[in-house]
Amino acid sequence: MPAGMQLSDFAQAPNLVSLFLRRADALGDKPFLRTKHDGRWLAITWQEAARQVCIIAERLRTIGLQSGDRVAIVSENRPEWCIADLAIMAAGCVTVPAYTTNTTRDHLHVLQNSGARAVIVSNAKLAGALLPAVIKSDCCDHVITLEPMRSTGQSGFTVHEWAGLKLGDIPAARAAVDARIATISRADLACIIYTSGTGGAPRGVRQHHGMILTNLAGVAQVIDEDFGWTDDEAMLSFLPLSHAYEHTAGQFVPIGLGGQIYYAEGLEKLAANIEETRPTLMVVVPRLFEVLRARIVKQAEKQGGAAAWLMGKAVGIANRKAAGKGTLGDRGVNLLLGRTLRPKIRAKFGGRLKALVSGGAPLNPEIGMFFEAIGVMLLQGYGQTEAGPVISCNRPRAGIAMDTVGPPLPGVKVRMAEDGEILVGGELVMHGYWDNAPASEAVLQDGWLHTGDIGEFDAKGRIRITDRKKDMIVNDKGDNVSPQKVESMLTLQPEIGQAMVTGDRRPYVVGLIVPDREWADNWAETHGVAASNLNDDPAFNAALRAAVDRVNLELSVIEKVRRFTLAEEPFAIENEEMTPSLKIRRHKIKARYGERLDALYR
Repeated sequence: MPAGMQLSDFAQAPNLVSLFLRRADALGDKPFLRTKHDGRWLAITWQEAARQVCIIAERLRTIGLQSGDRVAIVSENRPEWCIADLAIMAAGCVTVPAYTTNTTRDHLHVLQNSGARAVIVSNAKLAGALLPAVIKSDCCDHVITLEPMRSTGQSGFTVHEWAGLKLGDIPAARAAVDARIATISRADLACIIYTSGTGGAPRGVRQHHGMILTNLAGVAQVIDEDFGWTDDEAMLSFLPLSHAYEHTAGQFVPIGLGGQIYYAEGLEKLAANIEETRPTLMVVVPRLFEVLRARIVKQAEKQGGAAAWLMGKAVGIANRKAAGKGTLGDRGVNLLLGRTLRPKIRAKFGGRLKALVSGGAPLNPEIGMFFEAIGVMLLQGYGQTEAGPVISCNRPRAGIAMDTVGPPLPGVKVRMAEDGEILVGGELVMHGYWDNAPASEAVLQDGWLHTGDIGEFDAKGRIRITDRKKDMIVNDKGDNVSPQKVESMLTLQPEIGQAMVTGDRRPYVVGLIVPDREWADNWAETHGVAASNLNDDPAFNAALRAAVDRVNLELSVIEKVRRFTLAEEPFAIENEEMTPSLKIRRHKIKARYGERLDALYR
């Protein structure tokens, strides 16, 4: 454990800003935030970051923001995101992260629901979808731009440039921040992170300081006990910081550990960035593992010879282990891989990697076995935005089982309800959804968070998730999509009578559509096509494609319906594809049309 840092720091910290400033005071001119410019990784030191946090916090107060005011952030991952987040909290305000992929309608909902008085946006491209929402919101008075932009020509809000907010008197700013955060407790609201609800409209999860600090304490204890907490921890930030997983694990965990944060240049340069930055830890989603696995195998096949042979052996071991059919011969091959292939793979990951932690969506055990076979430690975790978000994680001390999500983190209480639903308790549980008492009461009962997931404990106390009570789609990147929202928008189109969308653990959403009967009959008569042949008619399908595309214009990137197929008949009570209350039975429909839906991904 680094000198001057203790696990008790997380329990003693009254809020996230005080923990950060304590780390900054101890680490001074050591590098903290790093980005790549002109081929070089440039650093902002802990001391400089703390200076900017305090000055910007006071500037936010100067322009009129008050304690409790909400401030949204719309930006790609970069040092300013972290500094802005901490500065907002240091000003006594509340951070509202928003996805860069949001449509104008999405932004409008977030701004209006949270009542955000200010928004920080990084560049003109992102401002294009944001500013119309700011104008319509009637609550947002200030827009702060990280990069210079041309005048919008709009009235109703004041534009401030980030560079101008960084000017000020550091002693006075630090003293003011210290006095203010002395009044902020662990129970106070730190941020509102929006997550899609089953009813369609995203819900704002109220994350308090203690919620995130409890997560940090649990993660730090796991790192210390299972890997060793050192003074050179480094994280490569890749997932969107508007996602609770990256916000807690990719930003505040390295802050708590006193480590560095590198900001990746993008997916296309991720492999090179990993090799350059040599991270000790990295949080990722299953989709990234699939991409990395494909690249590693493809590179070995391209090299041919011994490299391809060794990779084939590693893949074979992984597949047999995933199927529970390991052989005695695998032991000898494992020894050979340990002397040849695995050191080279670890070098590609920088040579210092303790573990890649997968979260946000279920991980295919076969993928986990593959990385284990090539010598990369992969840990699957489980969580929800409503719980910090990390609830559990596989760890070596407990024995890694790829079909589980590991034991609960230290400080996390988990029990199973009578129907098998996973219930979570402790300081990491949210205090409720923002301005949504009914939704809060539905999931928070007697101090327990009802996750909507069905699970069980194995013999070693590890959680195994077996099903989901809720219908939420979680794609392979960990993004949440409300199927009801998309389906309701589709059925508003005159061409579409019924719809079901799916995409769990998949790269995009696909749909099953029942054309509106009256519209279909009229189309058949007009075009001289027999009603029985409509589903096979290209022009008929093109007309439905146009209807889907109209809906896609109103959806975010992750919600868009990329492909669809047509149902053989309407969903009905009689064919058991609808309940008596006229809700679609997803499992029945998927059982009938599963192969056709799967074919849409080929």
